[in-house]
Amino acid sequence: MVKLESLKKSNQFRKALKEKKVHTDYFSIFAAKNFFKAKHKSNLLISFVMKKKIGNAVKRNKIKRRLRNIMNEAVKKISIKFNYSYLIIAKSTMLNNNYTNIKEVLFESFKKIK
Repeated sequence: MVKLESLKKSNQFRKALKEKKVHTDYFSIFAAKNFFKAKHKSNLLISFVMKKKIGNAVKRNKIKRRLRNIMNEAVKKISIKFNYSYLIIAKSTMLNNNYTNIKEVLFESFKKIK
């Protein structure tokens, strides 16, 4: 089973922001070759970032839960590169949209990262 492990330090976030980018209406995905070792090889290094502009903590946590759930499905259904570290920055449009729409867009954008 794959476990989602998050980036911890600011230099890891900065490095992830510099390499590959995919922007959509719902979020922006940044990917960088693994510069940081995961605890286990089966772990996926990924962090979800929400701005305070999106809303209160309840709304931001709802988006994070949705994204985590979608990522768990994505690991099973599509080929995600484990030698990359990912950073997903959500936009406020995610709150009012359908779960399946967000899921399809996320799957497509992960296929674009090569």
